[in-house]
Amino acid sequence: MILSSLTFVLLFGCALLWTVIAQSVMKQAEQEDVVLPCQHRFGHLQSKNLDIEWLLQDSEPNQKVVIAYSSGAVYQNLSAKLRGRISFAADYLLGNASIKISSLRSTDSGLYTCKVKNEGIYDLKTAINLVVLVKPSEPKCWTEGESLQGNDIKLQCNSENGTQPILYRWIHVLDTEGQQAKFHPGFHIDLQTPEILLLRNLSYVSTGLYECKASNEAGEKSCFVNVAIKHVRDPGIIAGTVIGVIGLLLIFLIVWFTLYRGKKHKYEEEEMPNEIREDAEAPKAKLINAQSSVGTGSTGSGSSSVKSAKNGTPYPQQPRTGERKTPIAYTTAEEAKVDQSGPNQAHMKRMGALDVKKAGWEMGLTVYTDKNEKEDGFV
Repeated sequence: MILSSLTFVLLFGCALLWTVIAQSVMKQAEQEDVVLPCQHRFGHLQSKNLDIEWLLQDSEPNQKVVIAYSSGAVYQNLSAKLRGRISFAADYLLGNASIKISSLRSTDSGLYTCKVKNEGIYDLKTAINLVVLVKPSEPKCWTEGESLQGNDIKLQCNSENGTQPILYRWIHVLDTEGQQAKFHPGFHIDLQTPEILLLRNLSYVSTGLYECKASNEAGEKSCFVNVAIKHVRDPGIIAGTVIGVIGLLLIFLIVWFTLYRGKKHKYEEEEMPNEIREDAEAPKAKLINAQSSVGTGSTGSGSSSVKSAKNGTPYPQQPRTGERKTPIAYTTAEEAKVDQSGPNQAHMKRMGALDVKKAGWEMGLTVYTDKNEKEDGFV
């Protein structure tokens, strides 16, 4: 409580008026109770002529009566904003006219004056300037600037409501238990703007939790902000990383393709001998060389043996170089049967024999093949 008093004493002999005015300043936090003191000198006199008034002069120019005692009755609901929260705090008839105001509000601030009168004599004892203090509202903390290593950033704190002046204080919290860390030389606080903390040349020493405390005469509130360094993403490093990943991927694909081709080639070599499979039993057949003579009854003119034009010896039955060997022809046993008396007409046609009779007829000649004039002969 800060008290400053100014006393004036005026004596008027004819009226016997004795007036004492004492002015003081009282501060109290919002939502708390306050007692405004007032002592008067009429406590030993009869109270039937005693009058007590408490006047308030706030933002409005005129004074208003907020509580009074007169003619044996108390009037305490004279002010709408103080209704139900103001009352006499002691025995006002015995010289203590102090009042109590409960649950203070910021609108209760103002100059309160206690005036006591008895039988025409005034005793103005008290003039109190009541200041209702409002605690700071919960502040907001934030950072300005990019938290990159080597950069400068600002930590800011602001409480929007509260009785001025509001003081700000920054604390570097070391751990969750609230231990404080020493400020790094790069920390800077301007006394003109204590709500701003400047962190220069940001490093890992600067990282951690910071607390801002906003306080005034009524109390304090806090907020927190965490500082963490973001790693710089160099475009060159990013490009190198991407190229490296692509290179590794290409190497992997080449190795995989090589292994796959080798495995496939090996599989084909292993499976090639197994491609010829016996699906069904082949019919029994008699092997007959297609290059040999057909039947034993063929004549000299119907032989298929090839003889040398020079000496009449047959050529060797080996294929020429670069030529494909003629595969051996296979025929069934029924096809291999021939007429023992000589080749039949079907065999002779397969061997390219000429129908002599037909040819002669076409030429206008009559040909007889034997004595019995059988027409199935061939030359």
